[in-house]
Amino acid sequence: MGTVRILRVYEEPESGEYRVLVDRLWPRGIEKDTIDLWLKEIAPSTEVRNAFGHLPEHFSTFERDYTAELKGNPALQQLRGIIDSHTRVALLYGAKDPAQNQAAVLLDFLNSAA
Repeated sequence: MGTVRILRVYEEPESGEYRVLVDRLWPRGIEKDTIDLWLKEIAPSTEVRNAFGHLPEHFSTFERDYTAELKGNPALQQLRGIIDSHTRVALLYGAKDPAQNQAAVLLDFLNSAA
């Protein structure tokens, strides 16, 4: 299994890193050729994302609801296959907060299920 980290989509990746966008919405100003895969199916549902609204006081509820969605998400198997077939993977997100975003929840979920 490769190493996985989260990275804001606007930051530079390391050399050889496979970049997977895990947002449901395409980030502004990002060219399609800078992303290896857009796996929007792994992102939280619109309902869960909108309820969070990137407000810190809603993060624990967001984390709970998104984790529940991940447990039944078929795209999780695709992501695990990508991680297994690449040495380094960056899960990309567009949010400004590096700790309270869906990529952080997703990485925690992957690490706890490993």
